[in-house]
Amino acid sequence: MTIATRPVSPVAAALSWHRPLVLLAAAMAVSVSALSCLVGLLVDHRSITNLPAWDKPFKFSISVGVYALTWAWLIQALRRGQRWAHRAGTVAAVLLGIEMIIIIGQTARGTTSHFNLSTGFDAAMWTVMGGSIAGVWVATLVITVMLFANPGPDAARNRAVRVGAVLAVVGMALGFLMTIPTQAQVVSGQGIFGAHTVGRPDGGPGLPFLGWSTTGGDLRLPHFVGMHALQAIPLLLIGLELLGRRIARLAAPAVRARLIMVAALGYAGLIVLLTWQALRGQSVVAPDRWTTLVLVVLVLGVTGGVGRVLSTAPAGSGAAQQQPDGQDQDSADGHLDEGVAQ
Repeated sequence: MTIATRPVSPVAAALSWHRPLVLLAAAMAVSVSALSCLVGLLVDHRSITNLPAWDKPFKFSISVGVYALTWAWLIQALRRGQRWAHRAGTVAAVLLGIEMIIIIGQTARGTTSHFNLSTGFDAAMWTVMGGSIAGVWVATLVITVMLFANPGPDAARNRAVRVGAVLAVVGMALGFLMTIPTQAQVVSGQGIFGAHTVGRPDGGPGLPFLGWSTTGGDLRLPHFVGMHALQAIPLLLIGLELLGRRIARLAAPAVRARLIMVAALGYAGLIVLLTWQALRGQSVVAPDRWTTLVLVVLVLGVTGGVGRVLSTAPAGSGAAQQQPDGQDQDSADGHLDEGVAQ
């Protein structure tokens, strides 16, 4: 007897992932639509550090929602160490929720949430936020380690997820550079200790919406670029897999794995370059000749690496090559998509 089964909807599938992180992502969607858009655009026209007051909750809600969904999906696919990864994901979800509550609360009060020690209440909020941020970083590091304990049969997918996670951990760590107070802040005693901008006070001229300084260095840029390697590198792999259906040289997983490594090295170089540029107090829109030279060398290096990989790739590679464990590509894809809770 055959039992008919209903197709699983994308929403139902997502709810079978790491539940706390999925719920956090849903809360961030509500925050984006209800708080940031409705309140910010229609009701509250105040500005904080020269940006619309609800600009920060809007950007953080999007970033946290993407973070939560990405890790929720990755955790459910683990086979080894899933219990530890699940616990770390729950810790990250709770702490990120606390951080967002403080950001939204401080915005409603009309003041900054980051680096603010101007009153006892503000100092307490920033202390809680700082602890939450550190806890999320540790939790992310734990889940990243678990990724290395769960190799799949596709070398390119393994590499894309792993290097993306490692670069994301590095990018998150760069945020701690912002907490170092400047000498002027220490002397002024105004209660602000730490800044996004280097060489200029926060709140100066910046890029629309993003707010990244156009007159000084800005540590938010390498922080952002590094943190979202977790999405950028796997998305690049998806593009290579789609191209591999039409371009024979990209059909073999081993070739895609080498290309991902070239891209990861280039991405890491970009993070280093953006950090170096920001720490020198130089705006991303006004690079000097040294920054430009390093960028050109980086681009040439990545281009040369890609060219070398493609020139040595077998012209007739097949998409359904045998995997190390004897599976073909289709069965390997199914294996990676399963989520086994142990």
